[in-house]
Amino acid sequence: MMGQVANTEVSVLITGESGTGKEVVARNLHLNSARADKPFVPINCGAIPRELLESELFGHEKGAFTGAISSRVGRFELADGGTLFLDEIGDMPLTMQVKLLRVLQERSFERVGGVKTIQTDVRILAATHKDLEKMIDEGEFRQDLFYRINVFPIEMPSLRERATDVPLLLNELITAMEAEGRGSVRFNSGAIASLCRHNWPGNVRELANLVERMAILHPHGIVGLEDLPKKFLHLSDQEINEASLSATSLSQNSPSENSSTAAQSVVPIQGLSCSVSSSSGSGSPGFLPPDGDSLLPLHGLDLKEYLANLEKDLIEQALDDSGGVVARAADRLHIRRTTLVEKMRKYQLQRRQTEAEVGAESESKLESEDQQKADAASSSHEDPDQAASA
Repeated sequence: MMGQVANTEVSVLITGESGTGKEVVARNLHLNSARADKPFVPINCGAIPRELLESELFGHEKGAFTGAISSRVGRFELADGGTLFLDEIGDMPLTMQVKLLRVLQERSFERVGGVKTIQTDVRILAATHKDLEKMIDEGEFRQDLFYRINVFPIEMPSLRERATDVPLLLNELITAMEAEGRGSVRFNSGAIASLCRHNWPGNVRELANLVERMAILHPHGIVGLEDLPKKFLHLSDQEINEASLSATSLSQNSPSENSSTAAQSVVPIQGLSCSVSSSSGSGSPGFLPPDGDSLLPLHGLDLKEYLANLEKDLIEQALDDSGGVVARAADRLHIRRTTLVEKMRKYQLQRRQTEAEVGAESESKLESEDQQKADAASSSHEDPDQAASA
């Protein structure tokens, strides 16, 4: 849906609770439009004092009001040729709504205290967490302005309404964090299952803050249930015990710091899935959801590389779940053992030794050392006559 409207000139109204990523959507719409090489200028209409909002939007001339010691360019001029993002437009006072409507209709304005008409070429994207239609009924928002900005509405659901997106969002947040050099972290599926049941009052912003916090506390490590703050724990005692037992074999295996695949942002624990309740369906943590609208990013992706990364991750998961036994991993992947060995060689994956193999190797080493000691002792106690004759 966003891909269809991005490369148009229509105004878009993005609605949703605070923290649902409305500005991220606005930026993506701009970056995938014909105006991508022009400015993207955001302004939070609710964060600027009412008496200064007009000056912020349209600029002012020197001496226009007390303190205006020089001329100032407004956001409309700064965004010329690009996109102006009016965040929290529901907080804009009625008097300002009238002036904004005039600019949108006539595509021109005057600076505060000025007489020169300035032509403007901007695309308008707006966002709000308020119910504008209810505000219209209550006389707090202009109906004509609403229809002007609401040509194409996009509603951002709260994170609690799309809990199965949590693994995908974790992947995106961790990938972005790694790309910016701000560290890295991974979550096992026990932690994922618990996060999927959280209410997320702070929406995506709350999830992003959690990822940042865990990356600081567990740099390049794997976050399990025991590492999550108490308010994020939503599994039953039985599920927690099962997750703890399943996680034991993974606790020593941190993923590579140089891994570039988003799918590796989640380390799987067998038996737990990302579902809000037993009746809400389940998904597989670490995999993209089967929603065609959210699978392909607006900027596209390298399909060959993506599939290779996904195949490598699945092989690693199968090997981990099978205790490093290649034959069992091949059975889980429904392929021949020789095929799996070839793919392991292709991705330079080393088979992890099982505990039995490690034990057998240690026992063999000890036996070898004992034999060497015995040979040395036998040599030191040779018959003196035999030694002399030698």
